[in-house]
Amino acid sequence: MPIIVELDVMLARRKMRSKELAERIGITEQNVSLLKSGKVKGVRFDTLEKICEALDCQPGEILIYQPEE
Repeated sequence: MPIIVELDVMLARRKMRSKELAERIGITEQNVSLLKSGKVKGVRFDTLEKICEALDCQPGEILIYQPEE
């Protein structure tokens, strides 16, 4: 898939654990794990907004477009 989720990178930069992010944005730790692995088909804008707010980042720092070769 040409969209790469770099949530794990941003969590490491912010020295935050998945559990803490899940608690802050109101989703399960399992859903954060699925987001980190890129195994989701989509993400709601309100969830993305909460993630960006909690991590003090922009969506483009989490979601990267990399065209397939």
